[in-house]
Amino acid sequence: MDNQSLRSKASEATLLSLMELDPAPMDPPDTNKDLPPLPQQPDGPAAGSTPSLPSSSPSTTALGLSGSGHGAIYYLTRIQRYSSYTFGLFGALHLATTSLIPLAARSVPASESYLLLAREIYQTPLSEPLLVFLPVLAHVGSGVALRLVRRAQNRRRYYGDKPPPSLPLPLPLPLPSPSSATAAAARYSGWPPLSNISLSGYVFAGALAAHAWMNRGLPLAVEGDSANIGLAYVAHGFARHGAVSWLAYALLLGAGCGHMVWGWARWVGLAQGAGWVLDRPTGNRAVDRAAKKARRRRLVAINAVALAATALWAAGGLGIVARGGPTLGWVGTLYDGLYSKVPGF
Repeated sequence: MDNQSLRSKASEATLLSLMELDPAPMDPPDTNKDLPPLPQQPDGPAAGSTPSLPSSSPSTTALGLSGSGHGAIYYLTRIQRYSSYTFGLFGALHLATTSLIPLAARSVPASESYLLLAREIYQTPLSEPLLVFLPVLAHVGSGVALRLVRRAQNRRRYYGDKPPPSLPLPLPLPLPSPSSATAAAARYSGWPPLSNISLSGYVFAGALAAHAWMNRGLPLAVEGDSANIGLAYVAHGFARHGAVSWLAYALLLGAGCGHMVWGWARWVGLAQGAGWVLDRPTGNRAVDRAAKKARRRRLVAINAVALAATALWAAGGLGIVARGGPTLGWVGTLYDGLYSKVPGF
């Protein structure tokens, strides 16, 4: 037996990684699962034992959900996921009627009939709440609730019943830069990191709310219905208020397509570790180099699909509808009256 193999050697790579590790709790690999139960919980493991994932035996969660052993994060994640499927049906139909058909017809008046036909599908008293309003509210609400639940779990796990310290814990030497110390102190608040998907989702939610108000809510509030609202109404807004309209729709399409493409990539497992979370080095240069290349390829591929989706929607929406020109006659006067109700127009 080789005696040299029995001798322990100091690992400089391990020492360096321990010195550079941020003094902040790491997120669990699978964010769809709750954190293991704490020792203080009645159903958690005894103090000093290794915590384990929740078993499949019936138990009662903090939300009062029993019989499955799953916690709040499990149910909120599935609400967020399946609501995006439902809204995706409306999104595909809206893409066809506001971009693909105008792009093929090369005319706003020739595309109006297809939009009116599609409204018979998603703008009825039954289908509009089921395909549009409820999925959006469920998706945004579950996303906000997930952040609150994860923050509560982090605070309870790392601080227990005591309030978190006002100052960050002592940092290991060598001391990081002031910006790193500030970032570490902010992480001690318990909030989970805000990913690019979440950030684009909040921007998209605001832009979508403004879009729905301008094209659906405002006509209902002023005229009592939105029968006269169509692609010509959007084209009239671009002709009369070009700067605001271009900015609003560019934000809507950019944030919306980016959020939806990255969200679908996450659901199918392609976005894990691609774009917003850097992989931890393993110490093996070949393995780390291959992982970095694979992450870069996934990042480029997903961003390319998001850019292509944005360009496709903009080709008909901004390339054809936005250049349709103003509407004349009493309908144009009606449109001017609606836009005048909005501050800044």
